[in-house]
Amino acid sequence: MKLKALIFCMLFSIVSGAQTFELPEGKKYEKIKFKLVNNLIVLPAKINGAQFTFILDTGVSKPILFNFADQDSVDIKNVSEITIRGLGGGEPIKALKSTGNLLELNSFKNANQLVYIVLDKDLNFSPKLGMPVHGILGYDFFKNHIVEINYTNTFIKVHNPKNYKQSKNKKIEYLPLSLERKKAYIEAKALVKKNTVPVKLLIDTGSSDAVWLFENKIKGISIQHKYFEDFLGKGLSGDIYGKRTKIDQFKLGSYVIKDTKTAFPDSISVKYLTKKGERNGSVGGEVLKRFNWVFDYPNKQVSFKKNSNYKKPFWFRTSGMALQHGGLRYIKQSRLNAKKGLGNVSNNSFTSNVTVSYDNEVVISLVPQIVVSNLREGSPAKDAGLKIGDVILEVNKKEAHKYKLQELTHMVDDLPGKKVVVLVERRGERLLFNLRIKNLFK
Repeated sequence: MKLKALIFCMLFSIVSGAQTFELPEGKKYEKIKFKLVNNLIVLPAKINGAQFTFILDTGVSKPILFNFADQDSVDIKNVSEITIRGLGGGEPIKALKSTGNLLELNSFKNANQLVYIVLDKDLNFSPKLGMPVHGILGYDFFKNHIVEINYTNTFIKVHNPKNYKQSKNKKIEYLPLSLERKKAYIEAKALVKKNTVPVKLLIDTGSSDAVWLFENKIKGISIQHKYFEDFLGKGLSGDIYGKRTKIDQFKLGSYVIKDTKTAFPDSISVKYLTKKGERNGSVGGEVLKRFNWVFDYPNKQVSFKKNSNYKKPFWFRTSGMALQHGGLRYIKQSRLNAKKGLGNVSNNSFTSNVTVSYDNEVVISLVPQIVVSNLREGSPAKDAGLKIGDVILEVNKKEAHKYKLQELTHMVDDLPGKKVVVLVERRGERLLFNLRIKNLFK
């Protein structure tokens, strides 16, 4: 990868012009298709003509680029060094600040976009999502327009506020939206220890989780049921750990979601957040996807209506192992089986189309390699003997390379009482493990 930093002005440069997304004159809205991957909105965009893929993240202000591995050449304008920080227990990280960039999502464009660039190769969400992702896009996308997010049909409509008319559907609910430090907050209620507690939550489309709550014993926010320690995710400033549990109810407007999956991140990971106000946590994609939304930042209002995802069960990592993409591996197949499996394999975003004829009956193909990236202590996977770095070959006799990462993840995380059979490769040896899934809260 060659990074061409076109430095027109250095550290103390002043770039004129507003940093604002705009629709073409006379256009009422722009429709943008997205992929819903692990409860995250992943959408295509261009920066200075180069194609990227972004996670839409209401929890950040400016776009952040962090992965250039598949880009041959990227034009980055007006560069200076800065320090930024985010979730995680680590130290702030160094980044580049770049102004004057052209950011395009179809006809929705910002000709003077500020972008932060993190060059740390370890900050890369692509392996965990099973598809290339280059950055995150937040507040600037929302701030001057009305943004409709349809989770069921996986599209976004960015509306011109001058032309937008509110729906008169009686099933749609409206709530006030508070904007603080370029982030959106909403009021909800959590039933904790038989007490209904009002909570102020960050709306975080960039979180694949359901609900996070920050412990606050004075306010009555503390763990009610049994819990287990878990890896919660990765932030800009490092890994995030905490406790996973359920709360009896989560109430958003008149909607009541029972037995809501909830995480209590450890105090180290969120220490800088808890000092900045009355925020009590966040609501992420696993709850947000149960509704279709209209975010109206200009009028500080949000509307929502439940969709077909509303009653879907919450997903827990019952096996105790996290999986991620780990490059490519060779497999040897009969020519007939290779042709049969080609359709399934091609669905994976990391798939290579390289095949080598071995003889008249056999071909060698490059397929995605899925590895164990994390193991929870005391989990079925850990107790069975799996190790970090094991290459997943089969799950319940189904070949791993024929499934998307998210599909494979849900295959290993079965219901309590179920048995999951996993075939792995470890240092050239094939090993078979039997996992008995346990109830996490007993």
